Amino acid sequence: AAALLAAALLAAALLAPPALAQPAAPPAVVVRAAALLDGRGGAQRNVDVVVQGGRITAVRPASGRADVDLGERVLAPGLIDTHVHLGWYVTAGGRLHQRGDGDDVRVETLNAAGNAQRMLQAGFTTVQSVGGPEDGPVRDAVARGVLAGPRILTTLGSLSETAGPPDSVRVVVRRFREQGADAIKIFASKSIRDGGAQTMTQAQLDAACGEARAQGLRSIVHAHSAPAAQAAVRAGCTQVDHGVLVDQATIDAMAAAGTYFEPQCELVFRNYLDNKQWFRGIGNYNDEGFASMERSIPLRRQLGVMWLARPELKVVYGTDAVAGAHGRNAEDLVCRVQALGQPALEALRSATSLAAESMGLGREIGTVAPGYQADLVAFDGDPRTDATAFLRVAFVMKGGVVHREPPRAAAPATRYP
Repeated sequence: AAALLAAALLAAALLAPPALAQPAAPPAVVVRAAALLDGRGGAQRNVDVVVQGGRITAVRPASGRADVDLGERVLAPGLIDTHVHLGWYVTAGGRLHQRGDGDDVRVETLNAAGNAQRMLQAGFTTVQSVGGPEDGPVRDAVARGVLAGPRILTTLGSLSETAGPPDSVRVVVRRFREQGADAIKIFASKSIRDGGAQTMTQAQLDAACGEARAQGLRSIVHAHSAPAAQAAVRAGCTQVDHGVLVDQATIDAMAAAGTYFEPQCELVFRNYLDNKQWFRGIGNYNDEGFASMERSIPLRRQLGVMWLARPELKVVYGTDAVAGAHGRNAEDLVCRVQALGQPALEALRSATSLAAESMGLGREIGTVAPGYQADLVAFDGDPRTDATAFLRVAFVMKGGVVHREPPRAAAPATRYP
């Protein structure tokens, strides 16, 4: 009986499936740089950043072996642009793409994907597109690893005064939520080319931002004039964009309410003015509109004086990048430092940890510290002494994956778009 039992146990062991081996932990990667700007205003010299499984596991003094040695370059968190238009592009005919111009959804999606790749190569590892439905497939493909691009958050569209009475506005917000929007974009004023006057009523804004909160979404409000921006503050909206015509009282109201404010410097209008042939004749892109843009550039500088004087105001970084500006996003960082006088570390904080906080990702990205996503960028030069270093991106890592690295001394220089 004992022999039969032993034979049965042996047979069972031989027939049993093999035990599944535990997956090995991914190897650690050590990134070394001569200087680190951590995204919160701190700076260190000669630092190793240890990355494992897509996250930062340690930040320590440089020593021993490094997998990626960036030499004298300056390391920082991956940059964040809270306001881009991913789906805007110039057609093969040299004109701003418009519905009905012959490009179908496949062409639109490919161009949006190209815009995403350009921004990633420029060091922007996260962007927020206040665009249209074409953003969704690109966002999802990047998240699945099908496309190389920054982490994308999108509103999938926008709403304005045409949404109707408050109950109808709430329906529109819920529809965007069902479609998978990450935030709600709201037009509360005309464009600066049309004078920037308020267009939505207080009741409509209350409904839009209130319903967004109820749905667990942030609300991003296009508002150029002081009345429109103040109405957004009263409605408890998350963020006010642009604000070219706001006054000191509006700045104070946003600071007191904790509203995020996203002004631009000059990139968006310089892009329009330098490339008029792409836009002229479309909507209000005409001589009067271009002249209004020219006049707004000194207004933006005056606005910068006001918001710089209120350090408690949460000023985040957004460029309003449209066709022709994708990949040039860091030009407004240079503008902020050189034209407005914002300290480089504060400009960087606005485009990293503070931008992440405004998007509800403050514990995930925007900071170089243990536990955060391994989003890293390195500059050829130190932006604290030369703001144009923001434009010289030599290394990009997103979620632990390297998307751009410096050319090796023994190999031909790599050319990037």
